[in-house]
Amino acid sequence: MKMKCSIISKICSLVFLFALSLPRILFAELDPRTREYVLPVRIVTSSPGVKNVEKLLSAKFAQVPEGRFPAGSGAIIEKGGWVLIDFGLELHGSLQIGNGQNSGKNAKARIRFGESVSEAMAELKGTSPGATATNDHAIRDDVVALPWFGRREIGESGFRFVRIDNVGDKPLQLEYVRAVSIMRPMERLGSFRCSDERLNRVFDTAVRTIHLCSQDYIWDGIKRDRLVWMGDLHPEIKAILSVFGAHEIIPKTLDYAAATTPPDSAWMNTMATYTLWWIRNLAEWYRFTGDRKYLEKHSDYLEKTIAHVVANIRSDGIWKAGTFLDWPTEGNKKAAAAGTQGLLLMALDDALFMMNELKRSAPELKAARERVAGTKVDPCGVKSASAILALSGLRDPKEMYALSLGRNGHAGVSTFYGYYMLEAMSAAGETKRALDTVRDYWGGMLDMGATSFWEDFDLAWTNNAFRVDEIPVSGKKDIHGDFGAYCYVGFRHSLCHGWSAGPAPWLIEHVLGIRSLDVGSRTIAVKPDLGDLEWAEGAMALPGGGKVEVRVERNADGTSKLTVKAPPGIRVMK
Repeated sequence: MKMKCSIISKICSLVFLFALSLPRILFAELDPRTREYVLPVRIVTSSPGVKNVEKLLSAKFAQVPEGRFPAGSGAIIEKGGWVLIDFGLELHGSLQIGNGQNSGKNAKARIRFGESVSEAMAELKGTSPGATATNDHAIRDDVVALPWFGRREIGESGFRFVRIDNVGDKPLQLEYVRAVSIMRPMERLGSFRCSDERLNRVFDTAVRTIHLCSQDYIWDGIKRDRLVWMGDLHPEIKAILSVFGAHEIIPKTLDYAAATTPPDSAWMNTMATYTLWWIRNLAEWYRFTGDRKYLEKHSDYLEKTIAHVVANIRSDGIWKAGTFLDWPTEGNKKAAAAGTQGLLLMALDDALFMMNELKRSAPELKAARERVAGTKVDPCGVKSASAILALSGLRDPKEMYALSLGRNGHAGVSTFYGYYMLEAMSAAGETKRALDTVRDYWGGMLDMGATSFWEDFDLAWTNNAFRVDEIPVSGKKDIHGDFGAYCYVGFRHSLCHGWSAGPAPWLIEHVLGIRSLDVGSRTIAVKPDLGDLEWAEGAMALPGGGKVEVRVERNADGTSKLTVKAPPGIRVMK
């Protein structure tokens, strides 16, 4: 009997212990991202007192050697010395340092990550006059202890360059230094290649930019802010759908936004226009995938959100809540308000579309839509506002092109609303001008050393400026540290921002001409526009993991030869 009681007692104890561990088991989540080690490709510069620094560039075992070994087996950084290394391209992740035996047991290093050479050499804001580098959102400047005879990982952030300063009492012996790139494995289904190599580079850089920003959720940037912003998401989602297809990160991100925002009393990200963007983003996902269960999952939330939006439309159809569009428009409140009217109309159209799909009546929504559609607004010559008005139907695309989009070169183009400017130019029949904008504006960032596209950019910044991969040049402007406004002054400016990936979906949709015509992307239009190109080829991703492939070539007589390949069951309209 005693033995039986003992067995029962042990079983009860095991059950109790299992019950305690159950919440951790149920809520455990595997990190979907993978790690890849990247060696530095260049020593940008170093101080006196640094020896054997070239050893950091050679492949090693990434293991601190066992036993006694010569003091010169790694790079030596004397007390007060430093080295600045380049990993060759923008990365998201951390830094791993293998510290040798001869460094002693109290080794300390100051680690500075930089998206530019000058940022990696900069002081933190508040430590010296005019300093603009920050540790906001990600720690990019820190003093760390290095383990004796071991390794340490520091980070994570967005960076390309790293400066390592020896701030300890003894020489550092760095056996190896490598970046740990942390990325989601995402298969590229969509693609683009053409007769202009500059456009090819822009496409690849745009795709890499949004891939870098696809982390736990879709972030705006990998250094700053590392947050989920609904407005930023629209061009990001368009890029992901075109290139990577119906990736799970999109609904996961939309779910997060809904779960953290009351639909009837708050705005997404505390910004009224970003709630309008959430409606648009949900519609983009549903149109592409035809995922009715997902739409139904958010149906009640959507209905309450629509009611909140309609309650903020005046009787004359004018929006009475916030009007943020993009940073270049923020200084012109009248233009921002005009552009918001266009965004509002598109969001209402998307809302009506989804309510019809859900077979829910929406008389107040329909009435509000008619009031908004009847408003007359002036974009004040601002390209962001003009583009959104043209795409919404509140103003004619050709009119907006003549009044603003086609004037003053590329002044007023933005990394965020640049996508809608390209769309509006195509709507006006000006694909050639749009191609020039991609070449000159996004290509202008490439000319300054970009390997991912930026939070904001103005071609005027490039006048007498040095590149992000160059050591500061006396008498020249710092393209990173000397510009920026609002929340992105100087080195706080993010050089990898997902909203700048707009050329990727635009090149697929308008140059290759591949666009979905129905819910679920079963009917595809292929109507290419080469502009001034000789040929272009590529593909658009489909929801089920397939793709529609296109090649178009210009014939000697000016006509075009078009080749299309699509999976079974996909209807192609040429």
